[in-house]
Amino acid sequence: MADDLFHSDLPIQLQGQLLLADPSLRDGIFHRSVVLLAEHRADTGAFGLILNHPTGKTVGDFLEGEEFSPLQQLQVHHGGPVATDQLTFSSFWWSKKQGLRWAIRLSAKAAVTHAHRPGRIVRAFIGYSGWTAGQLENELRQSSWITARPGPDLLGRMHDQQLWSELLRGISPLHRILAEAPDDPTLN
Repeated sequence: MADDLFHSDLPIQLQGQLLLADPSLRDGIFHRSVVLLAEHRADTGAFGLILNHPTGKTVGDFLEGEEFSPLQQLQVHHGGPVATDQLTFSSFWWSKKQGLRWAIRLSAKAAVTHAHRPGRIVRAFIGYSGWTAGQLENELRQSSWITARPGPDLLGRMHDQQLWSELLRGISPLHRILAEAPDDPTLN
């Protein structure tokens, strides 16, 4: 039923959804990516952050100064291929009424405040993922992405490479097979 929406000209609204890269996206930053779509409008495009690509670096590797000291050990993730020279902070939490909530592009001071609030996680990102008007919809029609609703357990999971396969397994038996398949089945 949802696939029918992607193959029609009806507008779709995906803000707050997760995009799981189709296994066919083997090259580049989106390989096995889980993207939170923080913004999506048919007329302006989409903005999101890759949740599961840690860089192996911390904020302290990029920023010095007393205002950043509470964030020095915070792990930095690749947010996407756009503006990779920018480091930003984001906060995520679960609301029983509204589901997954977020605050994006936080200042260091705001990130520290969010980090001290119960039930919130703060992440640092280099870059972001962006699509122009109609671009994401076209990629969905080409089956480049699998959409999923975030569950309350998302914030308790590790946001590393395993997140993609864990979330994919939970969608359906077919998706479980895709999640467990080798990157290149021809080498099997």
